[in-house]
Amino acid sequence: MVNLLIAVMRLFARLPLSWVRALGAGLGWLLWHLARKRRHIVSVNLRLCMPELTEAERQALAYRHFLAFGQSVLDRSWLWDAPEAVARGRLRYVGDLTALTAPGPLVVFAPHFVGLDAGGLAVGWCVPRNVAFIFVKQSNPKVEAWVRHGRERSGNARPYFRHEGVRQILAGLKKGEPLHLSPDMDFGRGESIFVPFMGVEQAATVPSLSRFSRVGGARVVPVVTRMTPQGYDIEVHAPLVDFPSADLAQDTVRMNALLAGWVRTMPEQYYWVHKRLKTRPEGEPGVY
Repeated sequence: MVNLLIAVMRLFARLPLSWVRALGAGLGWLLWHLARKRRHIVSVNLRLCMPELTEAERQALAYRHFLAFGQSVLDRSWLWDAPEAVARGRLRYVGDLTALTAPGPLVVFAPHFVGLDAGGLAVGWCVPRNVAFIFVKQSNPKVEAWVRHGRERSGNARPYFRHEGVRQILAGLKKGEPLHLSPDMDFGRGESIFVPFMGVEQAATVPSLSRFSRVGGARVVPVVTRMTPQGYDIEVHAPLVDFPSADLAQDTVRMNALLAGWVRTMPEQYYWVHKRLKTRPEGEPGVY
């Protein structure tokens, strides 16, 4: 079955983008109806993070998120297996690329929008040196091999895995290896501090953006990936000014505030299917 799914994805890589997106929307529609647990997670996240919306507005947004999520899943077909010229032609850089290509230690802040894999590939093609990525290992060896083939197709992706710890990542960063970092997930109490995120006053957030940039003496460049009808826009923002500061918590508050601003420009594209608020302060009940 796994071999068949990979073969189908490689077949999709040869289709016009409009066809892939239509099939992806169909996949999202199917998940909306079948993945009830994930639909519940999305609804809870939107209720807590976007309380200004009505219930009808949140349900409509949740549905659009599933469509975008399904499209991003099938987009991995051409991102990972289409001819390089095709994939490159669907990725448009927006902003000053010298923020990424200039010499010196670099941390790329890449939030979890549905186009994260597109952004990672684009960063790899843009940065003229090895780039460190932190991945989660897939349980199926055949899926792991296919995913690594796709995520490392730029030729300069240096994979690290969360279960291996951060020592090697820190060593690479100190030697000048750029780090592509996505710290906007809930990885549990042991790795997090509680700071505001959108409508939630106490959201468990990993403060690794501040820590890595401080230890590595690195500039932080946000890269936000936006799905478009033509593919993806890779929005390269200016390096953060006065970051990191001496206050780890305030740096993390600032990170979440920046992220919230980007989320509000394309709320259907943020990764709401993750249990972003599963870790609660001591004594507070779970929200899911």
